[in-house]
Amino acid sequence: MTVFFVGAGPGDPELITVKGRNLLERADVIIYTGSLVNPKVLDYANSAASVYDSSSLTLEEVLDIIKKAISEGRTVVRLHTGDPSLYGAIQEQVDSLIKLGIPYEIIPGVSSFAAAAAAVKREYTLPGISQTLILTRRAGRTPVPAKESLPELSKHRTSLCLFLSTQALEEATAELAEGYGLTTPAAVVYKASWPEEKIVWGTLEDIAQKAKDTGISRTALLLVGDFLGKGYNRSCLYDPSFGHGYREVKRDD
Repeated sequence: MTVFFVGAGPGDPELITVKGRNLLERADVIIYTGSLVNPKVLDYANSAASVYDSSSLTLEEVLDIIKKAISEGRTVVRLHTGDPSLYGAIQEQVDSLIKLGIPYEIIPGVSSFAAAAAAVKREYTLPGISQTLILTRRAGRTPVPAKESLPELSKHRTSLCLFLSTQALEEATAELAEGYGLTTPAAVVYKASWPEEKIVWGTLEDIAQKAKDTGISRTALLLVGDFLGKGYNRSCLYDPSFGHGYREVKRDD
């Protein structure tokens, strides 16, 4: 038997992958992050499956459930919000399974940073604006390396998506403004892809207050960068003057 780490997607139950949904349908045991995963995703689960909410469990308690299930020959799905590779704390689970000799697979999911871009109808990597996206968080109870502090990262002035920092949005925007400048466009996306999704637009100077006025204090992403503005260069990919292996240059005769 195998443990499957499955990305549940950002919230909309239809944004789970087909593979993830298929695994939920045949799983005997499901351990999900109840504080973050939309419970409607569990509608895909086998009605006979044993379901555990991990939001109040420790790593050791999660492992005990997994070990018991595997010893009984049951298939386990460990359901994480978004994509498991981002802030999912799966590495410590994976390493524990390796020590226990329990096989596992990781099934990627749609991350909230992708859902947030869809919500604001923008592309992070615009020609002439930015070809780099920074995914990061502000230091809190979990520290970040000094070289990854927001003032340091802001020097790059690339597109940026800030996770897990809504409770300190005023401090975060002040730190980001050191490199980006106060007039840089910003947006806060609350619960991207959920029915209660909210979007707040502004700049690094005022976005924290605007989000506060809207009542947003958690479960939101901060997007920063000129990709949120209006100007950019046309892509070479579909430019008639740009040829490649699948298309010749189109010339006006």
